[in-house]
Amino acid sequence: MRGLWAGLRGHVIVICALIVSAVWTAPAGAQSFPSRPITLVVPFAAGGPTDTLARILSERIAAELHATVVVENVAGASGSIAGARVARAAADGTTITIGHWGTHVLNGAIFKLPYDVIADFEPVALVAMGTQLIVGRKSLEANNLKELIAWLKANPGKTTAGTAGAGTGAHVAGVFFKEKTGTDFQFVPYRGAGPAMIDLVAGQIDIMFDQASNSLAQYKNGAIKAFAVTSPTRLASAPDVPTVDEAGLPGLYISYWHGIWAPKNTPKEIVAKLNAAIVAALADPSVKQRFAELGQEIPSPDQQSPAALAAFQKAETEKWWPIVKAADIKAE
Repeated sequence: MRGLWAGLRGHVIVICALIVSAVWTAPAGAQSFPSRPITLVVPFAAGGPTDTLARILSERIAAELHATVVVENVAGASGSIAGARVARAAADGTTITIGHWGTHVLNGAIFKLPYDVIADFEPVALVAMGTQLIVGRKSLEANNLKELIAWLKANPGKTTAGTAGAGTGAHVAGVFFKEKTGTDFQFVPYRGAGPAMIDLVAGQIDIMFDQASNSLAQYKNGAIKAFAVTSPTRLASAPDVPTVDEAGLPGLYISYWHGIWAPKNTPKEIVAKLNAAIVAALADPSVKQRFAELGQEIPSPDQQSPAALAAFQKAETEKWWPIVKAADIKAE
């Protein structure tokens, strides 16, 4: 009996050890996260609208997680170089990306990508809802949207429109503007909206269909002209800029939203920690104020979850892919 009990006792000890190991090993990564710095990949050049939002958020996320958050700009190919980098990154929460309507919807319809804009990422949070401004260099003859359209028609093919690259939101918006107005102009691609804005202010290009977060400061400083906002309502931060409906081009609505994603198969516990830090950041009064100054609306709390971002991205894909393909918009 003593030998039998000793044998059973040994088995019990082994089983208990395995149970304890399983209990502590499964969530260990999540419990210790983040044990290393987090890299927040921005798919465009420094100084642009997406980069600005990323840097505002990174400060608060770092404080919430008691970790270092490094913003890394990986520009090129309309954000798809950054997309590939994050899709291939370790699924441990230490590499995440901020993206938007262009990078995580339009790119999938326009480019042959080495990754899937939906299947290869874990949604973390929807962080901002923005719009575009139709803007022009300060010396442009036109002073309102109707005058701009007339000027474009009088100068077919001569006007230059800056974009953050072929297939980006600025490019797609410009294509739709052309079709809706019967105008023609040339697209000039840059490595991001920031560099394009520098040339617009300098008068090197004529117009842009730009994120409000990139254009508002220059408009308020009097460095550029703003002809319309691509939404049915005016911006609280620029109430004097008319909507496209008011300016004479009804229905040209474009929502330029931003979200944050992690690589596919990032553990749910880690995604939850990242989401909680982002939600806390979005609730911070200073973040709210800075976003508002950039013409960005923070989604309601029920729209900030990973599931909400997944559903929204899916809906936007179902809406825009057929439109983009019907218009035969391709990478140039």
